[in-house]
Amino acid sequence: MKRLFGTDGMRGEAGVFPLDSATIKTVGASLARRLGQKLDRAPLVVIGRDTRESGEWLEQALVAGLTAAGARSQSAGVITTPGVAFLARTLPADAGVVISASHNAYLDNGIKIFAPSGRKLDEETERLIESDVFAKHEPPEETPGGKTSDHEAEVLQSRYLDFLSDDIGKDLSLRGLRLVLDCANGAASELAPQLFKRLGAEVTTINNNPDGRNINLNCGSLHMEALQREVVQRKANLGVAFDGDADRSLFVDAKGRLVNGDGSLWVLARYLQARSSLADNVVVATVMSNIGLELALRSQGIRLIRADVGDKYVLEELLRRGASLGGEQSGHIIFPQLSLAGDGLITTLSMLRAMSEEGKELHELTEGFSVFPQILVNVRVRVKTPFDEVPAIQNAAREIENTLGSEGRLLLRYSGTEPLARVMIEGKDQQEIETHAAELAAVIKKNLGAAEASQ
Repeated sequence: MKRLFGTDGMRGEAGVFPLDSATIKTVGASLARRLGQKLDRAPLVVIGRDTRESGEWLEQALVAGLTAAGARSQSAGVITTPGVAFLARTLPADAGVVISASHNAYLDNGIKIFAPSGRKLDEETERLIESDVFAKHEPPEETPGGKTSDHEAEVLQSRYLDFLSDDIGKDLSLRGLRLVLDCANGAASELAPQLFKRLGAEVTTINNNPDGRNINLNCGSLHMEALQREVVQRKANLGVAFDGDADRSLFVDAKGRLVNGDGSLWVLARYLQARSSLADNVVVATVMSNIGLELALRSQGIRLIRADVGDKYVLEELLRRGASLGGEQSGHIIFPQLSLAGDGLITTLSMLRAMSEEGKELHELTEGFSVFPQILVNVRVRVKTPFDEVPAIQNAAREIENTLGSEGRLLLRYSGTEPLARVMIEGKDQQEIETHAAELAAVIKKNLGAAEASQ
């Protein structure tokens, strides 16, 4: 059976299978049925969406399916992905559904489903929903699509905003701080300015006028240039960029320099460690985090544990180890004690608290962490033979790792979607790692490859 749900839910072009109205109606009915079987009662599902023009009709289709199969639903309207995870946990609801394609362009959309714990839905239930979709289990035709209640949505949004300001932001005063927020014309466009103004900050907001088609368009966490200029021009203390559903945040310091997720982990790990709140002196990141972070943390007695790429895998490792901080370069940062979903607003509040309590600007807090040079080379291959089954590749890789020693890193993996081997090397010297990458790419090409390597 084909898979519809990936590591971050179901995603694709809106209006095209599986993001068409009929399929989403089936997904809603299947979710209601599967939850009802487990609970032996009618389930309650809370729903939120980002600002894409397709969001409303997809929500109506989802509600139609849920209702047809006997579920109740509540709509939070336009709200962040972690906002829905929070509501699923605290209403409490039996599931939370987010209609969003995160950082993708407006033509795409997606479905993410959360359990009441705030974790993403278990894979077993996802597979059951997929089986219903491919078996074409349709809900009754007579059930109309649902209509969002503006009042209901406002109540749920306020509940989330109160949690952020009163619980996460408790005793945090931002008076005298100048912030610039890039809301990516997405789900944070109204919530973020309200939150930081409520805590006393002087807020300038850019890209907070969504029209259904401008979400993530040359703005937000994938396009930081405008935010960097604005921070410098306004002499702001901090710039914050969210993505379309605001589950991630990246920062710009007062000097206009970008601070990505690795930089955030460095600042937040030291902040927590100084307060004896960094469990077991461990930070969980992914295989893509820069070795500069690993070495900087090691200098402070902090171990970096690497998980596969994806916040789902970071969370699994955090919970397995009982760790208190993890994240990705992209700006997904997770504090399991606060939320099991990455939340760009919680990350920002945590960063501001570190700045406030340390009495330092962000550029001062990032001192001690240097990003090492990195190169990525792709090699087109005929077959994806495991690298350790090809002696020439294994030997070449081992030689490079020995040369790099503890101040460099080689990551060799296959693309999940293309016939490519990916060679990623980090080290102190750019020319050295380029030479190593070219040598290893040539060995891979000779043994497995087709076309020339491309950077």
